[in-house]
Amino acid sequence: MASACAAALSGRGAGSLLQFLRLLGQLKRVPRTGWVYRNVEKPESVSDHMYRMAVMALVTKDDNLNKDRCVRLALVHDMAECIVGDIAPADNIPKEEKHRREEEAMKQLTQLLSKDLGKELYELWEEYETQSSPEAKFVKQLDQCEMILQASEYEDLEKKPGRLQDFYDSTADVSLFIFNCLDSSKKRDTKEATEQDWS
Repeated sequence: MASACAAALSGRGAGSLLQFLRLLGQLKRVPRTGWVYRNVEKPESVSDHMYRMAVMALVTKDDNLNKDRCVRLALVHDMAECIVGDIAPADNIPKEEKHRREEEAMKQLTQLLSKDLGKELYELWEEYETQSSPEAKFVKQLDQCEMILQASEYEDLEKKPGRLQDFYDSTADVSLFIFNCLDSSKKRDTKEATEQDWS
């Protein structure tokens, strides 16, 4: 274990890499704003959300997608929030301003890495932001799917079905496969949804 840490942090730029990892660690302590605003007890962190998205990408079967790239996109897509925080629609910050802040944060983060690695992470983030690939579009759908799954879990834990209905409503324009994440006992109709193979 110690040797793995030494290898990861050895050589020139070790201090910058450690700074990068410390900044990234902030994501463990940044709560997802939407849940905070809805007074959810012990809301998940941004890191929690990104991790499950990455696992969802890992276990999804789709021969038309580059699975490795999907996992990487999931791990990078909210990385800027370790600096700017989780900006939610309820914050009423214009989309352009949100993008500007996150872009600056990504530049700050990636400057702490080697040139090649920094370029790779920045380009992954940019790919997701611009939705410029099938993988980026798919990971955007996973983002919504993970949110719905989390809302479902909170409703179950609180024994208050429908309390977070607005989160479901906000995904009405997303492909129907998302709703397969939900338990069949939920009031939303999933019978007509197309089946997505997660195995």
